[in-house]
Amino acid sequence: MLKLFFWLLLLANATLFAMQKGYLGAFYSDGREPARIGKQLQADKIKLVASDGAPAAAAAPAAAAAASAPSAADLAPVACTEIGNFNASEARRFSSQLAERTPTLKFVRREIQEVASHMVYLPSLGSKEAADKKADEVRRLGISDFFVIQDSSALRYGISLGIFKTEEAAQKQVASLAKRGLSGAKVGTRSVSSSKVAFQLRDMGGDARLAFDKIKTDFPAQEVRGCP
Repeated sequence: MLKLFFWLLLLANATLFAMQKGYLGAFYSDGREPARIGKQLQADKIKLVASDGAPAAAAAPAAAAAASAPSAADLAPVACTEIGNFNASEARRFSSQLAERTPTLKFVRREIQEVASHMVYLPSLGSKEAADKKADEVRRLGISDFFVIQDSSALRYGISLGIFKTEEAAQKQVASLAKRGLSGAKVGTRSVSSSKVAFQLRDMGGDARLAFDKIKTDFPAQEVRGCP
């Protein structure tokens, strides 16, 4: 009996010693498993990812850009904005885009008189027939803002290609026409009052304002200003 008690006590002490040294780790768990968790946490292999699975570092710039971009809700209505001096063809194109993209936006079209002193033109062709033939050539180049001069001046049967307030603006028109294939245009001083079109847009905010900002990029020469 004493021998049995001795061996039981010895076995209990040996078991306690083995547990303290971790020799029974494969069979015993205290709920924490420090060695196993230590093997599982490999910090150098951990990556943070965004909710869509993209790396967080890559997702951050996109999120920052989205946060900085204006939304429709951020844009307060503007009581009245005016844009233009459009010629007739540009006015039709602009109003068509407004009607298509901002059908509920209120706008008013108004005629304005613009006094300019620099004209871009082709010299007189000598006769109406020659001027009409040249006008057909100009039209085939995709140029629509012109007219045949038919007054009694030295420019009769020439072709006017635009009236401008400054010589600088007129010279830019000459360069633009040359790029489109029309050579021989000149700049002359001539005071002319021409009819232009402006648009006044009222209570423009939210989605309408965003749409307007996109539309006006197609008309870079047009000035945007407050209503007079």
